[in-house]
Amino acid sequence: MTVTDAARESVESMLETPKIESHLNPPGSFDLADHPVPTGREEIWRFTPLKRLRGLHAEAEFLAPVIATEWEAPEGVAVRVVEGEEARALRGVSGLVPNTRFAARVLAEVPSTLLVDVPAESELTAPVVVRLRGTDASVTEAEHVVLRFGAHSRGLVVLDHTGHASLAQVVEVVAGDGSDVTVVSLQDWDDDAVHLTHHEALVGRDAAYKHVAISFGGDVVRMDANVRYAGPGGAAELLGLYFADEGQHLEHRLFADHNEPRTKSNVVYKGALQGQGAHTVWVGNVLIRKVAEGIETYEENRNLVLTDGCQADSVPNLEIETGEIEGAGHASATGRFDDEQLFYLRARGIAEAEARRLVVHGFFNDLIRKIGVPSLEEKLMATVEEELSKNVLRDASSLGSSGTVLKEIL
Repeated sequence: MTVTDAARESVESMLETPKIESHLNPPGSFDLADHPVPTGREEIWRFTPLKRLRGLHAEAEFLAPVIATEWEAPEGVAVRVVEGEEARALRGVSGLVPNTRFAARVLAEVPSTLLVDVPAESELTAPVVVRLRGTDASVTEAEHVVLRFGAHSRGLVVLDHTGHASLAQVVEVVAGDGSDVTVVSLQDWDDDAVHLTHHEALVGRDAAYKHVAISFGGDVVRMDANVRYAGPGGAAELLGLYFADEGQHLEHRLFADHNEPRTKSNVVYKGALQGQGAHTVWVGNVLIRKVAEGIETYEENRNLVLTDGCQADSVPNLEIETGEIEGAGHASATGRFDDEQLFYLRARGIAEAEARRLVVHGFFNDLIRKIGVPSLEEKLMATVEEELSKNVLRDASSLGSSGTVLKEIL
């Protein structure tokens, strides 16, 4: 059975499964008529500043793309733009049935798909890096991306977003049986960018999937990252790191759908906020269906508020249909600097500004180490260190502007 066949079979199985009502994840549909324009009163949109989305969530015209897309890939990996019937056949390949209007529009209206194909049994010696650089935020555009990993393959794909843009995006990931897959999405936009993106992953039998979301730039960034399973034994790890500055809105919404037995999911997101009007949103939801016996899941979100005038919303959820599970839990915390940590450092002669820098550095360090890509971890650690040294040392009560995160990936 091919990966695509497995995805189609998974979709058919889900369609046959009785609907489970979830106000956080309403039933999906490919029919645009089933997706009215959001008003902001809907549960899945109540945190998002709709007026700042430039109509991407509603009726904005998807214009001819001005985002420049380049890629680097090791030998054996096919990266290409496909159109026509080949592109249409890839719509929903991950099992995605869109439950937002923008995702339904992308699948219906975008004529081409950027396809990354990693062959079965292959083990990539270098990452696939796709760079998307926007040049005009006044152009509203959309794109569809498919990352397809064959059975028992091992590989890493990095999506690096920079520049000026107004982008509606759907990214579909298919991790074949027994594969070991890492997808990193870096949102390092300029200050005027708006990015609405939906990432959907289908994790095969005994496959390992890691998704890493890193959001620092942009005026408004909202990412939905969903996972479902094509067979038992699949494991998903969803990691996120974000840093919101004055006026920025960074929103991450996670959904792990345990629709197969003996599957695992682990979610860890950490964020920092500084400056008037900085706003972050994290919504995590795990659905454990009746058939999903023997699963393990845990979700965690931590937020560090660095100045007055910030707001961090954190909403963890568990929806459980069976008690035959190995474990399920969640944790959420939002707070300022730990006074005990600061006292410990100050008592040892460390200046307050340097003590604050060390606390923030340590806050992000554990998560960065979980990414599992040494070269990327080193760059992120260097970036965090650079930002802290520029801003925390200048003013012990404020971290200033986060600026550009990475100029190069790997």
